[in-house]
Amino acid sequence: MSHVVSTAGHVDHGKSTLVRALTGTDPDRFAEEKARGLTIDLGFASARLPSGRVLSLVDVPGHIRFLKNMLAGVGAVDACLFVVDANEGWKPQTEEHLRILQLLGVRHGIVALTKVGLADDDLIELAMLDIEERVAGTFLETAPVIGVDSLDGTGLDDLRAAIDAMLDDTPDAADRGAPRLWVDRAFSAKGSGTVVTGTLTGGRIRVDDELVLLPQRTPVRIRALQSLHAERTKVGPGNRTAINLTGVGHDELGRGDVLVRSGDWHETTVFDGSLSVLDSLDHEVSRRGAHLLYMGAGEHAVRVRILGLSTIAPGATGHIRVFLPHPLPLLPGDRFILREAGRAETIGGGEVLDVDPQVKAADAAPDRSVDRVIAERGWVDVDELRLLTGEERDADVGRWVVEPGTLATALEDLRTQIDEAGPLGLDLAALDERQRAALELLGDVSVDAGRVRLADAADTLADHPWVAALRDGGFVPPDPDGVDPAEIRELVRRGEVIAIDGVYYAPETLDRAATLLASLLAAQPEGITVSEVRQAMGNTRKHAMPLLSRLDETGMTRRREDVRIAGPRLPAPE
Repeated sequence: MSHVVSTAGHVDHGKSTLVRALTGTDPDRFAEEKARGLTIDLGFASARLPSGRVLSLVDVPGHIRFLKNMLAGVGAVDACLFVVDANEGWKPQTEEHLRILQLLGVRHGIVALTKVGLADDDLIELAMLDIEERVAGTFLETAPVIGVDSLDGTGLDDLRAAIDAMLDDTPDAADRGAPRLWVDRAFSAKGSGTVVTGTLTGGRIRVDDELVLLPQRTPVRIRALQSLHAERTKVGPGNRTAINLTGVGHDELGRGDVLVRSGDWHETTVFDGSLSVLDSLDHEVSRRGAHLLYMGAGEHAVRVRILGLSTIAPGATGHIRVFLPHPLPLLPGDRFILREAGRAETIGGGEVLDVDPQVKAADAAPDRSVDRVIAERGWVDVDELRLLTGEERDADVGRWVVEPGTLATALEDLRTQIDEAGPLGLDLAALDERQRAALELLGDVSVDAGRVRLADAADTLADHPWVAALRDGGFVPPDPDGVDPAEIRELVRRGEVIAIDGVYYAPETLDRAATLLASLLAAQPEGITVSEVRQAMGNTRKHAMPLLSRLDETGMTRRREDVRIAGPRLPAPE
């Protein structure tokens, strides 16, 4: 398992030089960076630590003008290598980077006090004391502070050992079976085509996997994978990864786009989250202003609404609703940074709490509770619940997880319908999918022939007198005067009564009619008229025509002008 660690710290405090000394790789990729001695964009390198563990390093720019690039680099890291110059000490970007890492939920880090070869002992001691004071109350409070000089190698072995020890305590990346890679770099490689890089989280990917590029919704396929400078057939979460893609040009995507597997994530344009406002801010946070959200490796212009209160004071934590410009695959627990574009300042940061808010903003009280998500919806498909919360729950009914009160009400309503339906029972087709699934929880009901009734209810249609009258009536069946229409429908559904054009017959009457016509046509193969059929049946057109129509439909007879002739399915005459 590889861990991804980012640098952080003020400009010109030696982050890139330290990365080069630790890994042998210069993270500054651009000629302008080398010429100016200033990191502008993200750089990447890796090294094997004394334990044999492989370390992936993301080097971020320290200058305020390139803060958005820094934010793109720290969105999916496990820990940080926090850099402070022993000669210059704590600086504004040192402070801002620390607050950003804190807001992003980074919990592991080491402080590298750089350029100690240029500082005397007193200056180093003062820097150490200042760092101790500045990191108090943060995740770096108990972090080791290692003095290093990247040029002569002082302290580098101690730093490697300290990084090894830190990563021993850093949890491995979780594998939820839902890979997600925020693209932090995209380019075209000669002979390969489109290549993207990023830190893989959430799940494993393999060569030939089909993915979706968001927000474009472009289907792509993995042609090749590389991690730690080696070709791979598969890569697990927590690794820096380069992916050679087919299906998209390198100019059709960029930093902040995201690769996922179709159906693995809930894509949302609005979410509720917490917002912890920096105590150094000199004003309250409100919905006014042009806000930029940094999520994963992307920068997104968003609208923000404060939930509950109208503002959030410096140093306070509140809840916000964020409206995104396009759908993103998010999950509760995802971290973000919020900046105000007009003032060019970091406001604060927080975590996603609800990726699909159901309650209007004035009444919303978001949290990470799965039970709240269920309660707000009543019924939630188990697969949808997993996408909304990341948690697996067993279904309560069918494929749904149901809020207990909602389920109790549904069962009570269902029982009422069954009771009111009486002994005849409730038509199963009248129930929706949820109600049909809930029937399994009612132990004293039975489903028979499409009717739902109490298990001990007598079948009132058994030996129905009208059915007996139809049998006795034969070709002249009695009208259903006084018979409950619901009973008629059920008898027809059961097949105990045949309905043809509003006339009802006993099923055996059709068999008798077919046998009768077989005898008539045996004597008159050239055909028989309706009048001859009526005379043979002893009924009127009202009762004869529906029978003839059904015999025609079933292939017993065929109509030829004004007569009926034998059809292919007519039985042999008796």
